Amino acid sequence: MGLLSELKLAVPWGHIAVKVWGSQKNPPVLCLHGWLDNANSFDRLIPLLPQGFHYVAMDFGGHGLSSHYKPGFPYCHLNFVSEVQRVATAFKWTQFSLLGHSFGGTVGGMYACIFPEMVDKLILLDSTPFLLDSNEMENIPLYRRRNLEHMLQVEASQKPLKVSSPEEVLQRTLNKNSHLSKECGELLLQRGTTKVATGLVLNRDRRLSLPENSFDFVSKEMFVHLTRNLQANVLLIKATEGYYDVRRANDEKKEPLLFMADTLSTILKERFQFVEVPGNHYVHMNKPHTVSGAISSFLQSQPGTSSRL
Repeated sequence: MGLLSELKLAVPWGHIAVKVWGSQKNPPVLCLHGWLDNANSFDRLIPLLPQGFHYVAMDFGGHGLSSHYKPGFPYCHLNFVSEVQRVATAFKWTQFSLLGHSFGGTVGGMYACIFPEMVDKLILLDSTPFLLDSNEMENIPLYRRRNLEHMLQVEASQKPLKVSSPEEVLQRTLNKNSHLSKECGELLLQRGTTKVATGLVLNRDRRLSLPENSFDFVSKEMFVHLTRNLQANVLLIKATEGYYDVRRANDEKKEPLLFMADTLSTILKERFQFVEVPGNHYVHMNKPHTVSGAISSFLQSQPGTSSRL
């Protein structure tokens, strides 16, 4: 299944860029990328998925080919959630499925909670629908401060965009993300950079800082309440060598993930499926065949039933 088209959807601050596969007559699946990634995140996976769907991969604001937010407006979790609703409205969808990797899964999860009637299926790729504050409670005020200070600092800075050679950009990307293979790093940078006379510049908004600075964390009690609001069937695909928390420092602490999976299972019952696959945080890019079977079965299963994965 080849890429059908690239579109720009108008929003008040500019446009949201999307990539589209398959006929608009088919049931829609909106694909949400991870923090500082872009819609190319799904290029290797979507061709392996069932053809009878309309796949749309969007670039979040400030990422990929989407417009940056206007000066003075910070990037925060709920803004990204509202972008999902803008895309759904632009396509006139009455119901759709969500496929979210990492940060994209937490955006999709919150959207499916706020607009439960809109989402029939929620697929989480090494992600969770909401972020637990278990390991972060004392840090949250600091994260809020850092987000605002970073934004103000970037706005005050007159530094020109950093121009680097393609090799330098790729090396920096891989250094910051050990889970990315060279080929997948190059694929993300195809959409994440712009050629200028002397090299490449990154497209993403410099106001985007560390993910924890923009995320909304929830308590265990709140996690339970939010999960109760989900009407969607949920598939959580956990990469065994993937991420277990927002920050790598907490990856050894598996308890929050176990609590979340247990809560989802208890509340959603047969509407929740948990699948573990071998691989790291970018398994959907590095080894897409590892996850495509489970996703395909889940997409093709009837709502309210459990597909055998």
